[in-house]
Amino acid sequence: MNGPSHSKNNKALYIRFNKCFMQARWLFTLMILTATIPAFAQTLAVNGLTCEYQRNPVGIDIMRPRFSWKLTSSQRNTMQTAYELRVGSSAEALAQGKDLVYQTGKVSSDRSTFVEYEGPQLRSRMRYFWQVRVWDDHGNTSAWSPVNYWEMALLDAADWTAKWIGTPNPADTVNGPSPLFRTTFNLSKPVRSARLYITSHGVYECFINGRRVGNDHFTPGWTSYKNRLQYQTYDVTTLLTSGTNATGAVLGDGWYRGQLEKWKNIYGKELALLYQLEITHTDGSKTTINSDGKWKTSEGAIRSSSFYDGEVYDTRFEKKGWDLSTYNDKAWRPVKMMAADQSKLIAPVGPPVKKHEVFHPAKLIITPQKDTVIDFGQNLVGWVTLKMKGRPNQIIKLEHAEVLDKAGNFYTLNLRGAKCQNKFVLKGDAERTYEPHFTYQGFRYVRIKGYGGKVDTSKIRAVALYSDMAPTGTLVTSNPLLNQLQHNIQWGQKGNFVDVPTDCPQRDERLGWTGDAQAFSRTAAYNMNVNGFFSKWLKDLSIDQREDGAVPWTIPNMMPKTSAGVAGWSDVSTIVPWNMYLVYGDKRLLEQQYASMKAWVGYIQSVSVDNLWNTGFQFGDWCFYSPSPTDDSGKAAVTDKTLIAEAFYAHSTQIMIDAARVLGKDDDVKRYSDLLKEIKKAFMKEYVTPNGRTVSSTQTAYLLALQFDLLPEDQRQQLADRLVKNISDYGNHLTTGFLGTPYLCHVLTRFGHDDIAYTLLLQDTYPSWLYPVKKGATTIWERWDGIKANGDLQDPSMNSFNHYSYGAIGDWMYRVMAGINTDDVRTGYKRITIAPHPGGNLKMVNAQLETGYGQVSSKWTLNGDVMNLTVTVPVNTTALIVLPKAAQVAVTEGDRPVKEVDAIRDIKKDGQDLKLEVGSGTYNLKYNMARSMAGM
Repeated sequence: MNGPSHSKNNKALYIRFNKCFMQARWLFTLMILTATIPAFAQTLAVNGLTCEYQRNPVGIDIMRPRFSWKLTSSQRNTMQTAYELRVGSSAEALAQGKDLVYQTGKVSSDRSTFVEYEGPQLRSRMRYFWQVRVWDDHGNTSAWSPVNYWEMALLDAADWTAKWIGTPNPADTVNGPSPLFRTTFNLSKPVRSARLYITSHGVYECFINGRRVGNDHFTPGWTSYKNRLQYQTYDVTTLLTSGTNATGAVLGDGWYRGQLEKWKNIYGKELALLYQLEITHTDGSKTTINSDGKWKTSEGAIRSSSFYDGEVYDTRFEKKGWDLSTYNDKAWRPVKMMAADQSKLIAPVGPPVKKHEVFHPAKLIITPQKDTVIDFGQNLVGWVTLKMKGRPNQIIKLEHAEVLDKAGNFYTLNLRGAKCQNKFVLKGDAERTYEPHFTYQGFRYVRIKGYGGKVDTSKIRAVALYSDMAPTGTLVTSNPLLNQLQHNIQWGQKGNFVDVPTDCPQRDERLGWTGDAQAFSRTAAYNMNVNGFFSKWLKDLSIDQREDGAVPWTIPNMMPKTSAGVAGWSDVSTIVPWNMYLVYGDKRLLEQQYASMKAWVGYIQSVSVDNLWNTGFQFGDWCFYSPSPTDDSGKAAVTDKTLIAEAFYAHSTQIMIDAARVLGKDDDVKRYSDLLKEIKKAFMKEYVTPNGRTVSSTQTAYLLALQFDLLPEDQRQQLADRLVKNISDYGNHLTTGFLGTPYLCHVLTRFGHDDIAYTLLLQDTYPSWLYPVKKGATTIWERWDGIKANGDLQDPSMNSFNHYSYGAIGDWMYRVMAGINTDDVRTGYKRITIAPHPGGNLKMVNAQLETGYGQVSSKWTLNGDVMNLTVTVPVNTTALIVLPKAAQVAVTEGDRPVKEVDAIRDIKKDGQDLKLEVGSGTYNLKYNMARSMAGM
């Protein structure tokens, strides 16, 4: 009776179900489409994780390490609004969110650089794992980042159980054979992990079971050894084996006792080793192998080693297999136990020296003097490797030089007392590769002696060595000479950033001269990541600073007779910390150096009379232009040294005001502000006439007065006009030395003279930046005319062809020509300025810079009056794009007027320039400068 009705109801129910199912399926499909497509377009990800400037560092002793990360997003105008960071003791547990050591929870902040660890106290030797996720202002949440880690070093002197060991040889055997140290030990249990903590007096290479430990060179690096000695931490788990193991090390004089300038044994007379190998077995038990009285020592094939003179390697003295367990060391002597203070041991902050580029010979030359010379095509710093099978007792000598003389012969006079040669004494065994260990040379050319027969260039290589700083900047233009200049600037930096910022890498000097470092520091930060490099060096500056605040001329200070600080050199103590803060936003570095900065300005105050620093020795504007050694024409650009000193006194005081403001030291802000007013009054009274003329009518005098704002506002333009007139009087040439050159083009641009700045930049006759380029330079020269127009060479007593100071023009090329600059308030490129200044008949400039937030790029091209500008702004930053001579109505991105571009936050006119406030993303802007000007 109910059957038909039931069937009808079922059918209706089926129809409704089917309809709902189809609707649900389409709804589900639509949800998938709307979910996947926008999700793909709105991907937010975290990458580029670092801890204390490094990726997965092993062996740090910073108790509150800082974390940084970068974001990627395919949406424009993306800012981080919050982050969550968590730390665990194992990677597996951390990935699951379990057993956490520390977690922040969701923190509302746009900060993604130098986020401090604030968890429980960190423990020696522990490896910690961390990851982060973020939220953005579009409502997106990233996935957790990949797991990264850092590992703590030995945090207390009591953690050291190893003893210092040396040789029983007489002390003061500088340039003698390198000592070998070895021991054996047995491992009966499987190894889970092993860490080696090692350092030396001198420089070392270490081996375990015949394999080299790590790929660092010249370890432990150069510090103020009497106060700080770095040690390295290596993960050597894979180098150990079951049963009997052997380990050992070889030492060289290095900076510890080797010759530096005229001195040797500066830090001590005896080489020594400290070695602590800690092994954790799979069952949790531990074994420690220490340097102690059980070790043995002997001499090996390195018969002498010196940074200045080179190395002698005699294969006849090799102890084959000395670092293997099977070696018979019965003839070796017991080591000498040494006394040393473990409290001075520190973990490294800066990057180690490593091998980098490898160069093949560019040309084989037989000189007029019949020498066999290899041209590697690049002035570089490192050494030459040689692969060959030699005759018994054959001696191969490799001599190094930067240039050939006018006649085309090998030239070494400018090396002064440095021999710069490596010798290999062969014993006629199988073909092998020979290379030095504890030396390096600055060279382009290598003279080979003793080879015998035709040189096989296919088996000879040059290897570049320098501190392992990540490349950050590239800059290319439409002018090949400028591109070569940029190349030379970068290679000047590579060759002189060998653990410390040296003045030159070839002659008997190679010291951490402070004047060169301060002049170049801002340029250095465009080319490479130098935050860790300078952080390490500045700590030594603070330690070697005198009690009265005077800063030595070289850091580490190995000139004990240095009597006082000098302008422009000692000001490195304020200039470099401030530059690093601007570029990286590293407030802790500023805090670390603040006491040193104050002490330096306090020293100047103590030696000044009526706020005038006009006493004591000064270097002045080193290597300024002079037409001849005896200048009878009066054209030498001699700047009053006390004027320079007063200008830098004002500059360092201004930096103190800025640093105090950043650090919230209000009393110091007032104190230094009052002091600066008095310094400027003293400068005006002593060095400026009532008509606004400086007592020295030189480019450097004008530049320093303008760059450091020493004149009243209403007198500055006329001084800038005097500068332009001076440049014209010298035939559109610069005449500045080390202290004036960094500011030259910046001041011209600031006062509306871009045309003159470009004229100087593109000048190719002496003195100029491009003159050395046209002479074939591949690095920056110490003198504007290291090679004279007629081919003669300058005075060899001071004529380095790799001396980076004049490369400070690179800062202007990046910051003004390409237009990439950071902000003085939101530092570290959190807020970016992109303000290119086209000129100099250039058709294109393309620059990229890897910042703490990601890559910034600025590329402009000119086609007639039409300018195309392509800008990339990293996620979690904003940028102010300044378009020269632009009107809003004329600027487009593609076919759209600029005012319709979604990520442009604000548009405003500022004189002839148009300013666009934008968020992250890539922008392709185009406008006609002539029409823009006509429409104004």
